[in-house]
Amino acid sequence: MINVIGLGYIGLPTALMFAKSGIEVIGSDYNEDLVELLFQGKLTIEEEGLEELFKNAVENGVKFTTEYQKTDTYIIAVPTPYINSSKKIDPKYVISAVNSVLDVCEKGVILIIESTISPGSIDRYVRPEIVKRGFVLGKDVHLVHAPERIIPGNMIYELEHNSRTIGSDEPEIGEKVKELYANFCKAEIVVTDIRSAEMSKVVENTYRDINIAFANELAKICRTDNLDVYEIIRIANKHPRVNILQPGPGVGGHCISVDPWFLVGDYPDLTNLILTARKINDSMPTHVLGRIRDIMRKHNIKDISKIGLYGLAYKENVDDTRESPTLQLLKRMDEHLAFGVKVYDPFIKTRIVEHQFMNFEDFLNEIEILVIMTAHEHIKNNMDLIKEKIVLDTKNICTFDGTYKL
Repeated sequence: MINVIGLGYIGLPTALMFAKSGIEVIGSDYNEDLVELLFQGKLTIEEEGLEELFKNAVENGVKFTTEYQKTDTYIIAVPTPYINSSKKIDPKYVISAVNSVLDVCEKGVILIIESTISPGSIDRYVRPEIVKRGFVLGKDVHLVHAPERIIPGNMIYELEHNSRTIGSDEPEIGEKVKELYANFCKAEIVVTDIRSAEMSKVVENTYRDINIAFANELAKICRTDNLDVYEIIRIANKHPRVNILQPGPGVGGHCISVDPWFLVGDYPDLTNLILTARKINDSMPTHVLGRIRDIMRKHNIKDISKIGLYGLAYKENVDDTRESPTLQLLKRMDEHLAFGVKVYDPFIKTRIVEHQFMNFEDFLNEIEILVIMTAHEHIKNNMDLIKEKIVLDTKNICTFDGTYKL
């Protein structure tokens, strides 16, 4: 039996995939309300294909509880935030989960950490906890790092088709865990050592962050000289060895906007490029705020409540608001005493910010300037409703004349 610890965006679909594969799975989470909803058959995440997977897993006997189970295999998928002042990882959730496992586990347990962690975290934070509790590493407890590699909006497909990395300092344990994940993962599964697995995951997301930062900086350069950044990127990408990404209003989610900070925090004297990229991407909500100011001045609009932000989720067609550029922008506005901005997102069913509308047409009726922050299919399918508005399109999805861009 596998006990999956943490039933959020990573832990829940992972538990369901193992259960679908015929493996006995119990998912544990300290959030009693979350566990009760799952027990009632109600999903807490909107994701294409997840409801069908959930039903299949329930038929195969998946269970949910607030208690950790006594078994020989655990997967820890809890959050790993960073400490804002130092940019180092805050390992408190991982440490807590590890200790809770040690309270109940059998000897010879395989402890798999899926949470994204900074390089060396297992050496610094996890091994000492295990030794302190009197367990013998490599005998009583076998440590493995199998970093998650999925993205909200495409979870099910990526769980099956993305390659995986299994980090273990015991080759035979690494191969055993590889066989476990091969029950649902159809792609290549690489076995390596723990530190290499830790570093490779952080490097993946840092690479993407740097490439996004180049596109965002290019957007700023083009804005100062009244150039069309999208046309320039389109032409440049015709070169066979050039692939510039698209700029945007900021970088959100719990991977790209967080993981590079782990490297900055641990290697402050060596991460000049990484730090600069982070600063550029974190500056984009302020850039959007500047564009809103310019548009308001041009159209002689002085009432900030006539501004509407479309999209609270950090990416299109999901309900995930972690590190959302819109939330970052609202924070900047709050700091500048700019209150009353309207907000709407079709995927966010509960009010999480002030002046959030639940009905799209009511939202549109209250605003003059529409700022598209998230490229949901919903807005693409309702272009006819926004043509009469002043539109700042930060995602480059509008094709009608008069639209303002980054």
